[in-house]
Amino acid sequence: MSGRLAAGAGLLLLLAACSTAPEDREPVPPAAPAAQVAPPPEPAPPAVPPAPAPPRDACGAYELQNLIGRPRTEVPVPIHPERQRVACTTCPITQDYDPARLNFFFDAQTGLIRQIRCG
Repeated sequence: MSGRLAAGAGLLLLLAACSTAPEDREPVPPAAPAAQVAPPPEPAPPAVPPAPAPPRDACGAYELQNLIGRPRTEVPVPIHPERQRVACTTCPITQDYDPARLNFFFDAQTGLIRQIRCG
């Protein structure tokens, strides 16, 4: 029996010599969790504010800017003639300023509207 014991003890010594100590082994990374939580989404960029509304004019010239480049015959017939003036760009006009008066200025040679403004 002592022979078996000696053989068993020798085998244990042999196995102990082949194994490495716990401090000599490379660390094993911890197992990843089964379900990883996604990072929160990036915040959305701030919305672009709308363009400011055009300044409100007293005579309505802004709404008629689409007539620039058109023949002067397309100038609308005024409801209040005292509040509208049609003149050529080189014609003399009075210098009084009335913010409610609508002015159409056309090119005398071509007859095309060049400017629409209050005054």
